[in-house]
Amino acid sequence: MTGLGNLIKRNTKMYFKDKGIFFTSLITPLILLVLYATFLANVYKDSFMSAMPEFIQISDELIDAMVGGQLFSSLLAVCTVTVAFCSNMLMVQDKVTGAKKDLCVTPVKKSVLALSYYVATFISTMIICLAALGASLIYMYNIGWYMSAADVGFILLDVFLLVMFGTALSSIINLFLSSQGQISAVGSIISSCYGFICGAYMPIASFGSGLQKVLSFLPGTYGTSLLRNHALRGVFAEMESIGFPTEVVKGLKDSVDCNVYFFGNRVEISSMYAFLAGTVALLIAVYVLLNMFIKSKAK
Repeated sequence: MTGLGNLIKRNTKMYFKDKGIFFTSLITPLILLVLYATFLANVYKDSFMSAMPEFIQISDELIDAMVGGQLFSSLLAVCTVTVAFCSNMLMVQDKVTGAKKDLCVTPVKKSVLALSYYVATFISTMIICLAALGASLIYMYNIGWYMSAADVGFILLDVFLLVMFGTALSSIINLFLSSQGQISAVGSIISSCYGFICGAYMPIASFGSGLQKVLSFLPGTYGTSLLRNHALRGVFAEMESIGFPTEVVKGLKDSVDCNVYFFGNRVEISSMYAFLAGTVALLIAVYVLLNMFIKSKAK
């Protein structure tokens, strides 16, 4: 454990020592939050207002809270994965610089080295995502706060699981990369595509039925939905308390992916957690097996 602890400390320090990667990872979520609030907020607000029946009156604070909840849940859904790929670049950089060969010469087992990359990436990514969550909560407090302490606690759990997922996914993919060019290419693809396939940029409900069925197999879909449910639970509870028809509230939940359907059946929140946690466990197992296979092949 001493070797593992030292490696985790070394990898984490190396990440924060690279000011370029660190500040880019830290600033990017904050920039996205500002861009989302500046450019997407009005689009979402107009979309919600146009979907509201004319006989329903809704306060600006409530609609702003709904828009804000969708925005910051989208931000966290994307950052928990994309930041993990940035944090996990050290695994590839060690190959490029030859540092991994030097580490492999030492008595440290390859399994311990692989685990150290995973844990260090998780720690670094979690720090960045918690900073993004803090900024998002401040934003929500200023525009309209309807969340309870339990909601915030569940959002923390969602972020934890999604960072575990992003770290495991990036660990598997980065295991096969060996150059700076490959790092840049993979990072660009993940950053540009992941937000769409997880329903962060556009709700899954706005896609065609065929694409919805395909995306219902992906864990990112349920991670985004969990964040949406906990970010907007208080908003929908307030709507119901002031007399919104049940059909209207359900329609709004469907439109922002709080309700996700698997071949026509609504997926319960407990099932979302089970699927996401199971996927994390599976990816970690694949990561471990790949490291064992590569080690055996090298021999």
